[in-house]
Amino acid sequence: MNQKNLFDMGNQLSVGIFIDGGYYAKINEALERLFSKQLDIRKLFDYMRGRISEKSGRSLEDIHIVEAHFFRGRYRASDAKEKNLLYEERSFEDTLIENDIIFHYKHLRELEKKGGVTLIEKGIDVWFALDTYELSMIRKFDYVILVTGDADHEMLAKKLNSLKIKVILLNWRLDSQSSTSKLLKEEVGWHLDLGVECASDPKLFDRICVNSK
Repeated sequence: MNQKNLFDMGNQLSVGIFIDGGYYAKINEALERLFSKQLDIRKLFDYMRGRISEKSGRSLEDIHIVEAHFFRGRYRASDAKEKNLLYEERSFEDTLIENDIIFHYKHLRELEKKGGVTLIEKGIDVWFALDTYELSMIRKFDYVILVTGDADHEMLAKKLNSLKIKVILLNWRLDSQSSTSKLLKEEVGWHLDLGVECASDPKLFDRICVNSK
């Protein structure tokens, strides 16, 4: 089957999901600290399909997540081993693989400054934006879900709007580290704050979160 036929879905709606891994990690870190929980990515995706179904008036069977991508910086193997992070990283990658999420990594760098060490994820934001835009042009998604809070992606949202793609910004402000840029929120057509969603549906928290391992 050629690529054109693969993404020609008739009356069905195609969805592309692009996850800022650093932002996703901050949500999980806050959930762990506050509730000893973490996001269940499969249940989160199912929830998003349901919300798009409600918003579009289409049946759930017509909503298809055709691609999902995860971008993040990570330690080199030797550094991860030294920090006892190898098992944790591989376990999370297993979750991504099981849910057909394509992961994109660049090496983290540590910069020593007075008062501590700063982690640098050089180039990840640009990679995230370029791949999201390029794939959106090629695949012609009906919806693109951005899981991020970074103000740098404001222009990405504008570019996706110019392609007449419906852009959903998904975030969860649990603390100051997982906050979302006001400018980014203003650029997207649909902003979903999971904190607000959980407040309006008390059962949602337990549906999309699981106990930390």
